[in-house]
Amino acid sequence: MTGGVPPDAMGRRVSCGPDYGTVRYVGSVSRTAGIWLGVEWDDPQRGKHDGSYEGTQYFKCRHPKGGSFIRPNKANFGVDFLTAVKDRYGLNDKQDVQYGAENTVVFGTKAVEFVGMDSVAEQQRQVQYMIECSFSFRQLNKLVDISVRECAVSHAGQQEEISRTCANMRHINLSKNLISSWETVIAIASQVQNLETLNVSENKMKFPSASTSISSAFSNLKILALNQTEITWTEVLLCAQGWPALEELYLSSNNITVLERPDNVLQTLKLLDLSDNQLLDGNQMHIIAHLPRLEQLILRNTGISSIHFPDAVFGCKTKMFPSLKRLAINDNKISQWSSINELDKLPSLRSLQCNNNPFMDTEKNPETLIQLIIAKISQLEVLNNCEILPAERRGAELDYRKIFGNDWLKAGGHWNPEKNKPSEEFLAAHPRYSSLCLKYGAPEEGELKGRQPLTLKNQLLTLTIKCPEKPEQKPVEKKLPESMTIQKVKGLLYRLFKIPGSELKLSYKSSKLEGKEVELDNDLKPLQFYSIESGDCVLVRW
Repeated sequence: MTGGVPPDAMGRRVSCGPDYGTVRYVGSVSRTAGIWLGVEWDDPQRGKHDGSYEGTQYFKCRHPKGGSFIRPNKANFGVDFLTAVKDRYGLNDKQDVQYGAENTVVFGTKAVEFVGMDSVAEQQRQVQYMIECSFSFRQLNKLVDISVRECAVSHAGQQEEISRTCANMRHINLSKNLISSWETVIAIASQVQNLETLNVSENKMKFPSASTSISSAFSNLKILALNQTEITWTEVLLCAQGWPALEELYLSSNNITVLERPDNVLQTLKLLDLSDNQLLDGNQMHIIAHLPRLEQLILRNTGISSIHFPDAVFGCKTKMFPSLKRLAINDNKISQWSSINELDKLPSLRSLQCNNNPFMDTEKNPETLIQLIIAKISQLEVLNNCEILPAERRGAELDYRKIFGNDWLKAGGHWNPEKNKPSEEFLAAHPRYSSLCLKYGAPEEGELKGRQPLTLKNQLLTLTIKCPEKPEQKPVEKKLPESMTIQKVKGLLYRLFKIPGSELKLSYKSSKLEGKEVELDNDLKPLQFYSIESGDCVLVRW
């Protein structure tokens, strides 16, 4: 080390106060004395220029104001892993026991005050006793979960020192440190025999750009977080050769713009997070579709604009993403409902997040929007973090069947199965319509004639209200707006029957649902949510 500068300073990560950067230049600067470090800062606002000074370009920056020069003594090049662990857990050799202010002794980072002990000998005896009872170095071997986040870790340290001192580590948090290369991560991990979880997020580092010898350092690794590390997908696939047991991979906010098919790697993956990576092509989802065990895929804010599974026609299930249960595609550029239709091809999909996509702007009524999505994806159980109740699904599918009933007729649909030949265009736009007709029956002509828009809030329903357990109570006929909530209906019935609304239990029967009784179990939902129609019978119990 010359003048406080490590021999490998170029490309190293450094910190200066709260700011992080990468060394891009080491040397002299014209008309100044001594050695300078040219640093490209992570936060461009910390910089002053693009790496040039008085007309000379010393280094280059991605941002025109992202660089500056600092003296070596202002730069923190970091510490080895074990030093950081000892500092974090108050076990550094140099600070194990120190005498502080009067009657105070410091153990690691903890101060202990002695009261009523005048003699130095008495204090020393007490200190020795506390040392024997305190957290010793040997106990580092018992640590399973270690976090050295923001501890300026930059290198592994002496070979095998970690394995001797922290033999039982399984979970390590190395996020936001000064790690400059993937080789440093390997050097640390190779000394941890049973490493299962590793977080190295917020370390801007270099990754291998070509195939290298596969390290066994990650042979047991189950969870890996590489958020904000500037890794590319090509580099992911190269490194993944050394992740044979990986189940969860977090790659948020990186330089991933193009995806490639992960052949022979990541085959054990159950969760993949690619959020906040701006993909250049908005139709790349199918490229990573052949991950046999993938259960959760997070593609939030990735620029996805369309979804298509070309191996399956509508009404059939795709072979892609065979295990995918949870999908997040919120904050993207999906503008066509056809992409939502495609999701019904996924055989295992149960949960979907799709908020903040342009296709959602095509329907102004939020309740109708939710119903359309539910009706289009048959096996969905959770939508935008809200559970889909059976009654909600039934209502959505019945409404969908009615909303597009006239379009179905115009496209060649017919109540007579022999004459029912809807056009290919209609089936492409509404691939589940035929199955809904099989499930509930084709919409009757009376349902479709003069049908009011779903959003009409003042449409009145003529309902018969009965008390099946009180035969002496005569049925009552009432006209109620379909937008009336169940809670308000209970209030009306309270005034009618003099029974507290909290004790009322409501359900209804319909001629279209022979033998079935549907509970009205959500006080906040309107009548139209349950697809109640004029002529239906509301049953009241208490």
